[in-house]
Amino acid sequence: MKYVLSFMLPIAAVGALMFPVMARATPAGPVDSTGVQIQQEQQNGINYLSGGIGLDESRFIQQNHGYNLRMSFSVGPANEYIPYVDVVVQNAQGHTVLTLNQAGPLVYVQLPAGQYTVVTTRHGQERRNTVDIGSGPARELNLHWSGDQYVGS
Repeated sequence: MKYVLSFMLPIAAVGALMFPVMARATPAGPVDSTGVQIQQEQQNGINYLSGGIGLDESRFIQQNHGYNLRMSFSVGPANEYIPYVDVVVQNAQGHTVLTLNQAGPLVYVQLPAGQYTVVTTRHGQERRNTVDIGSGPARELNLHWSGDQYVGS
């Protein structure tokens, strides 16, 4: 019995650590478009979607294809989605190609292939992430703050 418990404990710990990430996922399903206020926007030739407050908006954004950078913003131990994050995307030469004020909690961007620096700011805390965009699958950038402290990847 002691062997079974020592074997099961690590499995249970991994499951508990994964649960917050899984709990944030929005279930697939129909979208009531009457409640969705999101539409594709464009800045400097870059198409993007920003929003996702409420189940219908989250589903709407997540069901859109063709965006190769998908960002999500969350906070706290329950991984609650948060809006109001400032986002700046810079190309490899350091030129800003996209600036969004008070974006999120989901931001989907369609970028040309290349390397980009994504600068996110929440409550004055700036974070920088480098992403390589190519012809492969979309790049996921999940930014998580614990209270007012950044924890994400």
